[in-house]
Amino acid sequence: MKHVVVVEDDPVNATLFRELLERRGGYQVTHTESPEAVQRLVREGADLVLLDVTLRDSSHEGRPVNGVDICRLLKRDPATAQVPVILASAHAMRGDGEKLLAESGADGYVSKPILDHEAFIQQIRLALPEAA
Repeated sequence: MKHVVVVEDDPVNATLFRELLERRGGYQVTHTESPEAVQRLVREGADLVLLDVTLRDSSHEGRPVNGVDICRLLKRDPATAQVPVILASAHAMRGDGEKLLAESGADGYVSKPILDHEAFIQQIRLALPEAA
């Protein structure tokens, strides 16, 4: 079973992501807001990270971080760089997705709220690496 790490500070969105990923996608889901936990989970074999761009209370090494910062952290580390990261943001205007992808090095982008559940699951499926 593929393992998706959801990094989301809004409990409603976290629950929605968990429900969609588990019930419709059949994935194992772990929710966290901690950059250190994300790094550990990816090193332990998580297959994909779904990462909120705006995180209110996340910090790393004593400084506040957002989803773009966490993505950069993952992509800089050779042990975690190959794991796909999908950014999620509710503050999307035309062109924001492309800008966030360029800034972060993420592999994909979804706009919140998730209105088309099947399209969301399909995007996750396409981003996941094939089974070895």
